[in-house]
Amino acid sequence: MKKALASKDYYEILGVDKNASEDEIKKAFRKLAKQYHPDVNKDDKDAEAKFKEINEAYEVLSDPQKRAQYDQFGTADPNAGAGFGGFGDFGQNPFGDIFGDIFGDIFGGGFGTRGQQRRNAPQRGADIRTNIELTFEEAAFGIKKDIKINRTEPCPECNGTGAKKGTSPETCPHCHGTGQIQFAQNTAFGRFVTTRTCDRCGGTGTIITDPCPNCHGRGTIKRQRIISVNIPAGIDDGQVLTLSGEGEFGKNGGNPGDLLIEIRVKPHKVFHRKGTDIYCDVPISFVTAALGGDIEVPTLDGKIKYHIPEGTQPGTQFKLKGKGIPYIRGYGRGDQYINIIVDIPKGLTQEQKDILRQFETSYYNNEKKSFFSKVKDALGG
Repeated sequence: MKKALASKDYYEILGVDKNASEDEIKKAFRKLAKQYHPDVNKDDKDAEAKFKEINEAYEVLSDPQKRAQYDQFGTADPNAGAGFGGFGDFGQNPFGDIFGDIFGDIFGGGFGTRGQQRRNAPQRGADIRTNIELTFEEAAFGIKKDIKINRTEPCPECNGTGAKKGTSPETCPHCHGTGQIQFAQNTAFGRFVTTRTCDRCGGTGTIITDPCPNCHGRGTIKRQRIISVNIPAGIDDGQVLTLSGEGEFGKNGGNPGDLLIEIRVKPHKVFHRKGTDIYCDVPISFVTAALGGDIEVPTLDGKIKYHIPEGTQPGTQFKLKGKGIPYIRGYGRGDQYINIIVDIPKGLTQEQKDILRQFETSYYNNEKKSFFSKVKDALGG
């Protein structure tokens, strides 16, 4: 039989000899595809046309059956001469792995599926979010806590393969392990190739004929784990601790996710916090406020004595240096502020009232002008 003349010389397009090996053809294709890819040569119509030509040549010469047909008849199209519009299921995508290697780092995805990852590619595990409740003192000084989490882990029976012990997943015969099926359509504008996820294996590239009885072929199981967490001193309400690698396990060899722990601090009966400083109200008698004296002040380290100076007014604030919250990223502590609340007595006896009135008359008449007199004078009374 006389060979039909080829409309294009695919060997010449790739720059290889007709006796070139598969590796030589692949190497030539990789070099040319990288050189003429449209995303590398934007707005260059000649490069785009050359790129399509290179794809067409490699699609034929990389497939032993198509190459043999091409060598014999000068074409690899089984429907040559039957017109346009035919669809073909080529089973696997011959460009996926190559373009993934060439352009994956640049464009973030495989050829024909930019921005998408193949399902059998390594995938990072999901993060797990939880929270933990602490007392005011635990947050201030730090503590070690155990928390329970439920996460997905590889099945110990099948080591995550999903196949029964002693067996292994098989390469999908439909997509030949690529996880994708390729379709080609000939039109008046040229050949267009599209891909879709293999419906036989769900995009994994493998099928399990004898599933693991422990995980029922999933390859993973749910487990409860107890994780010990070191809460650092000085942590505050609403902050999040991240434990790297303690989240859900990754797929296909991907890294595990993280465990994110949100801190919730219970309110304190005495103290309230602003940054690393703490505040508290301290009530004293009006006699102590007037005469001064020693009082007991609560702190995070226990009660201490503090001297109130004579004539302390209500609302006065005193600072206790270094009695606040420890710095979470360094040495030292914030301060504690005490707000003075003067306790005004109620339910006085008649005798006590008389004594106070005598004091008022003696103090304001002899030492100072009465506040009420000042107001009266200001109003012109």
